[in-house]
Amino acid sequence: MLVPWLAPCDQKLVHPNAMFETPEEQKAYIRSWLAGRVDFQPAFDIHFYPGRYAIDKGSIVPVGDVTECVPEEEADVAVLEEPEHLTWFHHGTRWTDKFSHVVGIIHTNYLEYARREKDGEKKEKLLRGVNATVARVHCHKIIKLSGAVQDFARSITVNVHGVSPHFIGVGRKIAEATDTETSSFSKGGYFIGKVVWAKGYLELLERVAEYNETAASENQLALDVFGDGDDFKDVIKTAARQKLPLTFHGRADHAGENTQGYKFFINPSLSDVVATTTAEALAMGKFVVCARHPSNEFFSTFANCRTYSTREEFAACVREVLHTEPKPMPAEDLRRLTWQDATKRFLDAAEPDPPPAKLRDRIGQKMSDFFAAACHNTMTASEAMRCLVGGGAGTLLNPTVDLADWRPDEWSGGVMDRK
Repeated sequence: MLVPWLAPCDQKLVHPNAMFETPEEQKAYIRSWLAGRVDFQPAFDIHFYPGRYAIDKGSIVPVGDVTECVPEEEADVAVLEEPEHLTWFHHGTRWTDKFSHVVGIIHTNYLEYARREKDGEKKEKLLRGVNATVARVHCHKIIKLSGAVQDFARSITVNVHGVSPHFIGVGRKIAEATDTETSSFSKGGYFIGKVVWAKGYLELLERVAEYNETAASENQLALDVFGDGDDFKDVIKTAARQKLPLTFHGRADHAGENTQGYKFFINPSLSDVVATTTAEALAMGKFVVCARHPSNEFFSTFANCRTYSTREEFAACVREVLHTEPKPMPAEDLRRLTWQDATKRFLDAAEPDPPPAKLRDRIGQKMSDFFAAACHNTMTASEAMRCLVGGGAGTLLNPTVDLADWRPDEWSGGVMDRK
């Protein structure tokens, strides 16, 4: 498993409460974190590649050619989480040249994020083309977690995500409870997620405001909100200005005790590809109220999921979950949420596609990919161009020093990055 290593200047921005002096320290932390969340002993190796935290993007950009971090004798099958993100500024060996089979998993709807920024329509069109190009160049197969994201060559849409056994265990306990007269839930509704407007907070405030406009004073929708992020203060101020009954508790672990006991989870986000928090809430036997959207298609098949398209439907869903109890989760539904089941779906979806039947089409596909890769590699070879389009200064080549001693300059964004 390859994960990004951030220099101290970037660690302070991303995880200030868990600073690491060496990659070995972070590796030990990762293993300790995993030990409390999975029901087996992970035996895979963990390696690091250099990364920079791009402040303007709110995400990590690889530094240098990440393929160099993998020994030639181990380059068989690669799974790229967010392949477009990993290769926006990639310069060097094509992943498909180094590995026999490369599977990309599309997690994030970057087009939706771009659309919400200044000049969003132009950024979306440009990013759509870049995403399609780099994913085609560096992947043999693309797995989209839902239909909420753009089209990609050689792609299939399958939800290959599961949830931690902890959540499954909570759901099983609730399903096995025999005293149906007593509710398993002592609290009402909540929302949890990184506090960034694009992560559903704009929609959350709108839906609560709409509901409470017509609800009687004693039936107002009040929610507890868990999370932290760049827009935390702004979201709180906006909610207070609108006099919305939202209580903000800051960052929390969805598996922690302070998020247990809630009867329903509301997730109105329209920017998700597949919301992990929604899956976790369902696994714990709660009601989920979410938008009728491609990102929620998988979840809509569960008995405790309620979807809406209009404010009237949202109000009806809320009234139902306020006054009824969730149904115990059937064993079959719990199984569909497990990582074991998700892994089976992944193995099926990741199978290589058969090549085009016609020789002309096979040659055309290879030539198209080759020229697209050559053009992209030429553009990303220029330090000036990388800085212009937001790749960041000093990200072209791998650091020449040990990662623990690496001290990059301050991050600088490109002309199209949000300021």
